[in-house]
Amino acid sequence: MATVYKSLTGPSVKSASTNGAPIKKNRQRVLILSSRGVTSRQRHLLNDLYSLLPHSRKDAKLDTKTKLYQLNELADLYNCNNVLFFEARKGKDLYIWMSKAPNGPTVKCHMQNLHTTTELHFPGNCLRGSRPLLSFDASFNSSPYLVLIKELLTHIFGVPKGARKTKPFVDHIMGFTLADGKIWIRCFEIRETAVSKSAAHSQPGEEAEKELVAVGEKGETKINLVEIGPRFLLTPIVILESSFGGPVIYENKEFVSPNQIRSELRLSKAGKYNHRAEQQIERKAKKGDLGLRTGRERPNGELEDRVLFA
Repeated sequence: MATVYKSLTGPSVKSASTNGAPIKKNRQRVLILSSRGVTSRQRHLLNDLYSLLPHSRKDAKLDTKTKLYQLNELADLYNCNNVLFFEARKGKDLYIWMSKAPNGPTVKCHMQNLHTTTELHFPGNCLRGSRPLLSFDASFNSSPYLVLIKELLTHIFGVPKGARKTKPFVDHIMGFTLADGKIWIRCFEIRETAVSKSAAHSQPGEEAEKELVAVGEKGETKINLVEIGPRFLLTPIVILESSFGGPVIYENKEFVSPNQIRSELRLSKAGKYNHRAEQQIERKAKKGDLGLRTGRERPNGELEDRVLFA
C-alpha cells in the first residue's frame, strides 16, 4: 500500500520541465554474477563491487562458459539492462564481461592486480548505498572505442538518482585512468575536515599551512581523498556489437594471453634442459672416442703387456 500511495501522490513522471519536454529518468540496473572456479579473492572482489553499487543485483554462479547468451535471459528476468560477468579460467586468470543487455555492445577485459577492500586495510570508508562521482581521464576521448568503453562504464558504475537502496549522499569517487593501454580503477572517500583558527594561524612560514589559512579565512572545509578500495586494472581485449555475441568491432592486437606467456616460459625452461642434455651427450661421445669412459674396454695394442709377454 505504501508503494501505491507514493506512486499516486508523488510527482508525475511525465511532468514538463522548464523547456516543456518530459523529464527523462536514468533507469540503470546491473546484474553481477560469476562463473564456476573463482578463487576466494575474486569472490571477495565481487562482493565489494556489489556493496559499492546499490543498483545492482547479484545472482548465483553460471554453470556454462560457452553459452553466454543465456545472460541476456537472466538480465531480462531480473529487470536489468547491464551485465557484469566474471569469468574465471584455470583458477589463475579472471576475465570480465561488461554488456548492455539485450542489444549490446559487449566489452571483454582481462583483470589484473586485483586487491579487495579488506586486503588493503585502507583507513577510508563510505556510506553503504551512497552514490559515487565518476572521474575519467581525458585520454578516454582520444579514440572511438575508448568513448564507447567510457559510456559503458558510466552506465554500470554510475548509480542513478533515486534508485533502489540508494541514499541521497555523494561521499566517494571512482577514478578511471588510462595508462599503458590499461584502465586503472580506484575508489576514494571524500573526507571533509573543518580547519580551526589555531591550525590556520600556526606556522605561517610553511607553504601547506598558508593554504590552510586561506581556506580557513573563506570559512570552508579542507577536502582530501582517502583510498577505500578495491583496486584493479582492466585490459580491453575485444568489443562485440551485440550482447555476448555478434561481429567484432574492435580487437586489441597488442594483448597477449596469459596462457601464451606461461607456455613461452615453459618452452624457455625446456630449451635450457634440452641444451644441457645435448651437452651431456656430446661430452659422453668425446669420452668414448678417447677411451676415457668407464666400463668400456679399449682394443689391445701391439705394445700392450698382454701382447708382448703372452
